[in-house]
Amino acid sequence: MSILRRLMKNVYVRKNKKTSYNLIRWMQNEKLLKRKLKCKRCNKRMRMVHSHCADNFIWECRRRHCGRLKRSVRAESLFSGSHSDLFTWMKYIHRFSQGLQMRQVDMIQDGITKSTRTLSMMSNKLKQMCVKSLRKFRKKKGQKVGGADIIVQIDESKFCHKRKYGKGRYGNTWRRKRTWVFGMLEIRPHLKRPILRLVKKRDKNTLIPIIRKHVKPTTLVVSDDWRAYSSLKEEGYRHVRVNHSQNYIDPISGLHTQNIERAWQTYKKEVWHMRANRSEKSLRKHLCFIEWTYWLGRMHKYGVLGRLFKDIRCA
Repeated sequence: MSILRRLMKNVYVRKNKKTSYNLIRWMQNEKLLKRKLKCKRCNKRMRMVHSHCADNFIWECRRRHCGRLKRSVRAESLFSGSHSDLFTWMKYIHRFSQGLQMRQVDMIQDGITKSTRTLSMMSNKLKQMCVKSLRKFRKKKGQKVGGADIIVQIDESKFCHKRKYGKGRYGNTWRRKRTWVFGMLEIRPHLKRPILRLVKKRDKNTLIPIIRKHVKPTTLVVSDDWRAYSSLKEEGYRHVRVNHSQNYIDPISGLHTQNIERAWQTYKKEVWHMRANRSEKSLRKHLCFIEWTYWLGRMHKYGVLGRLFKDIRCA
């Protein structure tokens, strides 16, 4: 039985003592919760007993000199410190793994939770975990794209608040900062992996070091006719420039930048949908989460849900 079917079987049921116990045991088997817990006072194993709490079960030390010390079944896990029950958490993780298009109002109508504040808390907690996981990956293996016979499309775009006809208020986004997002998209037959970086300028001195750091030499780099890319051949790359004022597809090689142009639409829709462009810090975190989705989430054997479970175990 797949990990998704096991989740559906244990989560989308009527909540009672038996189903709560089954969910806790399943989460313990998946190593999302602690299977054993020791008492902080006597250092002996605690027992899981029934209780009238959100999860229906707690850890309890039955020894008298410990004063019957009690701890939550979610102690020392990602779910500790939250007032939402485990059914709510697992339903949200299921929706979270399906993508970023699910609106908070839809989740409230579907009965996952009653508060947008709770959904925001869950979203932030999972995103922070994903960003931490991506940073570990970068530190351990590095983050490079390209290679011989591999195409990497590069481009830059703005993610700030849009004003109609250039008039009106800026809203809650950072005000009038000329911040750009520089993207490098690796194109493979069944795989597209982005690297996204916030930059204050899109000049040669800013972009070339980023390309040198993340794109392997001899890579076929495709870009528009922006002057900052003029020295890429001197850096050891094969470079094709597409002049968009004349053609969107290079008439000689047939190369283009349509993949990354289309990717910008997807990324911006996700960012604006999650209101992640209100500050540079929020945008940087969400760009990391987008990278996590393509570099780690979709590369896992069991997809995004499987990778989420793996990161929860390590949290």
